Amino acid sequence: MSENSLYEVALTKLPGIGAQLTRQLVSYCGSAKAVFSTPPGKLLKIPGVGDKIVRNLTDNFRYALVEAEEVLKKAEEQDVHILFYTSARYPDRLKQIADAPVLLYFRGNTDFNYKRIISIVGTRKPTSYGQSITERIVEGLKPYNVMVVSGLAYGVDIISHRAALQAGLPTIGVMASGPDIIYPAVHRKYAEKMMENGGLLTESTFGTKPDAPRFPARNRIIAGMSDCTIVVEAAFKSGTLITADIAHSYDKEVMAVPGNINSSVSEGTNYLIKSHKAAVYTSPQDLVELLNWDLEDEAAAKKVASKTILNPADFSEDEMKVLQVLMQNREEHMDNLSWKAQVPVSLLASVLLGLEFKGMVKALPGKRFMLIG
Repeated sequence: MSENSLYEVALTKLPGIGAQLTRQLVSYCGSAKAVFSTPPGKLLKIPGVGDKIVRNLTDNFRYALVEAEEVLKKAEEQDVHILFYTSARYPDRLKQIADAPVLLYFRGNTDFNYKRIISIVGTRKPTSYGQSITERIVEGLKPYNVMVVSGLAYGVDIISHRAALQAGLPTIGVMASGPDIIYPAVHRKYAEKMMENGGLLTESTFGTKPDAPRFPARNRIIAGMSDCTIVVEAAFKSGTLITADIAHSYDKEVMAVPGNINSSVSEGTNYLIKSHKAAVYTSPQDLVELLNWDLEDEAAAKKVASKTILNPADFSEDEMKVLQVLMQNREEHMDNLSWKAQVPVSLLASVLLGLEFKGMVKALPGKRFMLIG
């Protein structure tokens, strides 16, 4: 249990202090811990902070710390990762959203800052057409090494997760419940498999039940952490269309699969297309062109092709392993680089430093490293 984590969780337990004000306090004070030690006079100079907020901080300080200790204890017991918004592991795409949660609970094993992340959403009662299309969409993502995000719900959500597992793609289920409550329970076996390559993500603390008002809030995370949201089937008035609207408000791309005009679950998708709120999805190429993946891959291939062939005599065995991984992916998080190159983390730091001195790699924020040239 780190001291920083204790104060970060405690800050979210204070009444009357939401996500925006939490960011404001941490920004001005420097850290969550510093917020609690900053004198009231200085706190009052922070925009948005008044006497009531200062009283909340001082009066509820000990209570918040006790509650935070309980949360961290449960997290350790249940192998749950707690991600404060300043954490390097916090999803970068989500961090850019104004109403993103300041604290996330995660069970699983993945890098949230995957190069390509797609959300797939839709009705809980898909037709056979909707089911087969969802499976085809995920299969079409396989060559592009995409992370698939959805909501673990019945219908299109669980079909997306299941198809991703089958395709060997990482998949994240964003839940409206606490990290200890898998809903619906019948999806537990898929949820457990997802934790091996992907996992479960929520902003709700332990013991939180999936009450109806929590689902629209859950949807903003699904929309916010992906590059594009694909809507397969949806009724005209549904939570799925709310997710599409949220994605629009975040300046994210939205695609919709055209459907049977006589089907109620096609009303929402056809409306999105008709009103120009979504691009039409008919094949993987539509998505590739919308997000310029073809141009990205072409540029990356040219860079690799034009790069001088590495001479093994110039590098150690471990340096060659790291360079070979970076030549494929251009950029990697240190943890991913360790297991892909099969170089222990304890040794990797010195290997990367040596490659930096040789002008081969560049260190980026968030423990990420990029191949130069």
